[in-house]
Amino acid sequence: MKRIFLLALALVGSRAMAQQVTTVTDPVDWVNPLMGTDSRPDLSNGNTYPCTALPWGMNFWSPQTGPNGDGWAYTYDAHKIQGFKQTHQPSPWMNDYGMFSIMPMTKHLSVEQSARASWFSHKAEISKPYYYSVYLADHDVTTEITPTERAAQFKITFPKADSSFILVDAFAKGSYVKIIPAENKIIGYSTQAAGPQLKNFKNYFVIYIDKPFTLSHTYSTSEKGEGRNRSEVAQLEPSLETNAQHALAAIGFQTKRGEVVHLKVASSFISLEQAELNLKREIGNDSFEQTEKKGRDIWNKTLGRINVSGGTIDQVRTFYSCLYRMLFFPNKMYEIDAKNEPMHWSAQNGKIMPGYKFAGTGFWDTFRALYPFLNLVYPSIDQQMQAGLVNDYKEGGWLPEWSSPGYSDCMIGNNSASIVADAYLKGLRGYDINTLWEAVKHGANNTGPNATGRRGVEYYNTLGYVPYDVKINENAARTLEYAYDDFAIYQLGKALGKPESEIAIYKKHSLNYRNLYNKEIGLMQGRNKDGSWVKPFNPLKWGDAFTEGNAWHYSWAALHDIQGMINLEGGRKQFVNKLDSIFIIPPIFDDSYYGGVIHEIREMQIMNMGQYAHGNQPIQHMLYLYNFAGEPWKTQMHVRDAMAKLYKATPDGYCGDEDNGQTSAWYVFSAMGFYPVCPTSSQYVLGTPLFKTMTVTLENGKKIVINAPNNSAQNQYIQSLTVNGKPYDLNYFTHTALTKGAVLNYVMSDKPNTQRGTKPSSFPYSLSNEK
Repeated sequence: MKRIFLLALALVGSRAMAQQVTTVTDPVDWVNPLMGTDSRPDLSNGNTYPCTALPWGMNFWSPQTGPNGDGWAYTYDAHKIQGFKQTHQPSPWMNDYGMFSIMPMTKHLSVEQSARASWFSHKAEISKPYYYSVYLADHDVTTEITPTERAAQFKITFPKADSSFILVDAFAKGSYVKIIPAENKIIGYSTQAAGPQLKNFKNYFVIYIDKPFTLSHTYSTSEKGEGRNRSEVAQLEPSLETNAQHALAAIGFQTKRGEVVHLKVASSFISLEQAELNLKREIGNDSFEQTEKKGRDIWNKTLGRINVSGGTIDQVRTFYSCLYRMLFFPNKMYEIDAKNEPMHWSAQNGKIMPGYKFAGTGFWDTFRALYPFLNLVYPSIDQQMQAGLVNDYKEGGWLPEWSSPGYSDCMIGNNSASIVADAYLKGLRGYDINTLWEAVKHGANNTGPNATGRRGVEYYNTLGYVPYDVKINENAARTLEYAYDDFAIYQLGKALGKPESEIAIYKKHSLNYRNLYNKEIGLMQGRNKDGSWVKPFNPLKWGDAFTEGNAWHYSWAALHDIQGMINLEGGRKQFVNKLDSIFIIPPIFDDSYYGGVIHEIREMQIMNMGQYAHGNQPIQHMLYLYNFAGEPWKTQMHVRDAMAKLYKATPDGYCGDEDNGQTSAWYVFSAMGFYPVCPTSSQYVLGTPLFKTMTVTLENGKKIVINAPNNSAQNQYIQSLTVNGKPYDLNYFTHTALTKGAVLNYVMSDKPNTQRGTKPSSFPYSLSNEK
């Protein structure tokens, strides 16, 4: 009897696990902002933090579990919170800039970070995109936050206490605070910023408290070390105003049990006056609840551009959690002045300038899928971003490759070319494309500061590759990315009607990837200046000639010419065998270049997918390449496997760094059933849809309706497909066709259709097929 009961329980459990979601009315309720927060430097499950913010907002808010200066500001396994930080951090590896924090306390006023920190539990924590709440056990205080783009409201519930406090920490490296008791107000600024030194950089803030102060003190601290190695000594300042290396302000008052104290907070990179204007414009006289409702409505509207049904609870949660994470970076750095004109502090020249500005993204990651997604679903925000790139170039002389917030020296490639070309080719207009054309040409032919332009360009333009033996690191990876970037410039030049005499060189150089293909081993390999191959060569060696990957990851890098790579390999059969090998070779590695196992290596090793390293960007498109070689069902199988295995809306829900929306964009595109292998080809390569139904509402009012009524975990293969009622045998969709509106009807099966999409006429674009 007991055995029958247990069996019945198991059957009920299996049905619950597969329960289908038929209607999503409020997509924001499906988001888990804690997805990816269970991370640390040696193993990333996302390296995210819970972002309480609005889409592309200038400021984000997050609880802070780590010490000031630590890029891992919030980790799921932490037990104490030491403040609630206004942050602009794009990645723990890039760290933060312009941050300050607010911390309520009771009993004893403690300025030092470890002393003021309070135990908390995830059981008493609510994290939503538009709202955050947590109980601080040591202080018997509940803190709630709701944001706008440049401001926020706090709702702090205190216990009965003779001494309740609010501490404002303006962080180190030069900060200022001033308490104005007559106005129940604290003002100040922070200048702390990781990365290259910034000119005239201040994040000004204003804080209004709706309760009079009975205690007002400012402090400064002397600090040694940074992050986890920091120690500090606090010193009480004799006035209500402090300008120091590290300035803090504290206010205090008596509170009754359950008394709620409200804070209204805003900031500006321009001035205190602009911070006041931001507060007035975005919050004004609104209550906490009104701001919360506005934020919830904005998130529902933004996420609601895509509506899904017919997936499991886990799939819907994962989908909207990934979509949420895609809608932050690059974030707005511009503000609206008193004349309702966009203005910004320029990270390039330190001046206050007119127009748009964005920051906080690395194009090495996000050119692949995040920007193509914006161009399809949210093109108006990328139109602003493109105008911001115009200002980056005019104010600093270069397009950024990593902006945080200025020209950060991180990663490789000249992928700003793809960002600019992709937007224009997808139909975005209303910004100065002629200046951007000059900018991409300038970047392609010069070496700039802090990863801008092209390092090794003089070799690349003469030899056709960046040599291994000229003291330029990651040379093979640079060559391969420059080749794709040259294709992007070539495509943009054609679209702009530029003469052949101007653009032919970029088409020629886009074939430079061929120069690193060693036919004897069948992989890309570093090459010396004299043309000889680098020896000894281990295809499993990470780094060295490559960037956070090995030869198996970078040998698929000619995004624009997969047919060209098939030709090098000797034909489609050989190419498919090489793709298959990725999953057959054990996840062994050579970490000697780094002198230890970097987290990207570890993440590949533990996933049990052979050499497939989805946790890093260079290989994320590789699963879709079977479509170019006549075996698209293998793409369908591997994509569905990666989605199921590597993503979940849990704190350990990613398989590596999330990276400013890119890794999430892979999932969201893949759930739609296609992926932009080569963004500047304006094609999307077929995968397999995840849901029974998905409706994408485009900005032009058209809809992409994706129907797969018999979809399931078993029925992962496309048996047949019609587009707008007509049979469709191609392995790709075009951007133009989708933006006109389309109804895609799939018949799915648990067995692959080995006849569909196998003809060369069905294959996606490759440069080698151009006539």
